[in-house]
Amino acid sequence: MIPENTGPAAVIVLAAGAGTRMKSRTPKILHEIGGLSMVGHALRAARSINPQRLAIVVRHERDLVESHVAALDPQAVIVDQDDIPGTGRAVEAALQALHAEQDLAGTVVVTYGDVPLLSGELLTELVATHERDGNAVTVLTAVLDDATGYGRILRGDDGSVTGIREHKDATEAERLIREVNSGIYAFDAAVLREALGKVTTDNAQGEKYLTDVLGLARESGGRVAAVVTADRWQVEGANDRVQLAALGAELNRRTVEAWMRAGVTVVDPATTWIDSSVTLDEDVRLLPNTQLHGATSVARDAVVGPDTTLTDVTVGEGATVIRTHGSGSVIGPRAAVGPFTYLRPGTVLGEKGKIGAFYETKNVTIGRGSKLSHLGYAGDAEIGEDTNIGCGNITANYDGEKKHRTVIGSGVRTGSNTVFVAPVTVGDGAYSGAGAVIRKDVPAGALALSVAAQRNAEGWVPAHRPGTRSAELAQAATKDSSSTPASTEEGK
Repeated sequence: MIPENTGPAAVIVLAAGAGTRMKSRTPKILHEIGGLSMVGHALRAARSINPQRLAIVVRHERDLVESHVAALDPQAVIVDQDDIPGTGRAVEAALQALHAEQDLAGTVVVTYGDVPLLSGELLTELVATHERDGNAVTVLTAVLDDATGYGRILRGDDGSVTGIREHKDATEAERLIREVNSGIYAFDAAVLREALGKVTTDNAQGEKYLTDVLGLARESGGRVAAVVTADRWQVEGANDRVQLAALGAELNRRTVEAWMRAGVTVVDPATTWIDSSVTLDEDVRLLPNTQLHGATSVARDAVVGPDTTLTDVTVGEGATVIRTHGSGSVIGPRAAVGPFTYLRPGTVLGEKGKIGAFYETKNVTIGRGSKLSHLGYAGDAEIGEDTNIGCGNITANYDGEKKHRTVIGSGVRTGSNTVFVAPVTVGDGAYSGAGAVIRKDVPAGALALSVAAQRNAEGWVPAHRPGTRSAELAQAATKDSSSTPASTEEGK
């Protein structure tokens, strides 16, 4: 839900770059960390300060980016950047689009679509400082050990910001400056609009630089200031996959640490990955090599892991999930899953139920206290309460064209290697014998058998597999048996 628009006049997210260093068919800003695209993180931060308007400037792979943004934030205004290069032109295009709909006055925040760790709290501080001090421009800066590639902050003798010099235009002395421009600003809308009209492309890159606005604002008597953040990660962008991985690892470190401080036990933070959309209750315990993705939620006292990956899975209170790969499933309170279990979408396991080792499930509802302990498959099925499904059972649900449903009642006990050929219904309290193939409905309380008489072809192995180890052992066993006297009544 979009929050109430009580913040700045507008936020403009710049997302028009090609991102060629990613070497990917996927637009750079659509690459994900923490379960969300970089531009998704940027939009989330922008919305958190409740702007009256939000615009995103696009160009490269426009249609892909537009559809993605529309799914995340339908109210965002999509703006096309034209052939004039540069961030200044991108912001100018956004201003024109927003102003055409409604007069824009007040604070305009500019951010980027590839700075995924930027927080709403830092943006709030930027806007608050800008408006409290009556600045024309307020720039967010950071001090880096290695400032290569970043625009340098130029300050006057009094410490005020006099301008920003892009790396390629900087002198050797200016390149020694470690305070850098994050590219994130708060502007007075009127100052920004007027200054952009004066910005040219007369520079080394032939681009319309947004940074030139700072000097023009000062020349017009406006105050230019900076908010310095000590958290460099919040202003780090990702231009290639190495930087993307570093940002992803840092985001995950912060996410895991936040959950531990909220009462979750994480045994090995280095091997635990938690998406930003996951929710966990107090006293959840996560064991090594656990990954939680999407809308996964884990309730109090549940234990997940080790070696478990869950995507969009709900885990109930006190449940245990061991060495499991699951998606789109629900695990009830105090239920047990694993090890080596594959939960496919539509699996619903009831309270105190069990899905055990080497089991695969899909589109199946399993009632309270029922157990599918090992070596089987249950798909397109409904299983009642307190039912025990034997080892090696499967539901044969697909006839080559359509899938059919199996319904198994409560209190059922099935023998090993039972096959349910759907559509079929098994009544409450029924039993099946080992190896049964259930092709027709089983009434409540009935025993279902499909047993053929066993026939032993004596002497078959020596006759048909002569010279084999099996034949040798069989012949020896036959000889020993024939040399042992038959018991008699007198010998007993």
